[in-house]
Amino acid sequence: MDKDRRATPNTVPWPPLLYAGAAALALLFDRAAPLPIALVGGQWVMVRGLGDAMLVIGLALDLWAMATMWRHKANILPHRAATALVTHGPFALSRNPIYLGNTILLLGAGLAFGIAWFIPAALLAAGLTGHLAIAREEAHLNARFGREWREYRLRVNRWVGRSTRR
Repeated sequence: MDKDRRATPNTVPWPPLLYAGAAALALLFDRAAPLPIALVGGQWVMVRGLGDAMLVIGLALDLWAMATMWRHKANILPHRAATALVTHGPFALSRNPIYLGNTILLLGAGLAFGIAWFIPAALLAAGLTGHLAIAREEAHLNARFGREWREYRLRVNRWVGRSTRR
C-alpha cells in the first residue's frame, strides 16, 4: 500500500458532497419534471408514514454512528486519516452506518415528501460513495489497521448485515 493511502483515504470529502448534491438534484429535477410517487390503492398516508419512519431511522443511525465514533476518539471526516477502528454499536451492523443512514434519509425524504426523484438520487449517491470514497477508505483502513481490519471486514458487510464469509 502506498504511503499516501496510509496517511489519508481521500483528498476530497466525497460523501457529504455527494449526498447533498443528490438531494439538490432531486429537488431541481422535481421542479423541472415532477414524478408521481406510485401509491398502492391510493394510500398516500401509508407511503408518507413509511417515509417519516425512514427519516427517523436514517437520522438515528447517523447520530448513533457519530456518537460511537466520538466516544472512541475516531476521526469522522472522510478525507482525514482514521484514528481508530470502531467495530461495535452500529459498526457491528454495517461497515458504513453513516453512509447507510444518509441513503435511508434520502429514500425516506422521497416517500415522506412525495418527491420520487429522491429515490434514484439516493441510489446514485450510494453508488458514487462506494466508488469514490468507500473503496479508498477500505484500502486506507487495511493499510492502517491490517489484520484487525481484515477480520472485521469478514464479519460485517459493507452496507448492512453480518457477513456470510468466514
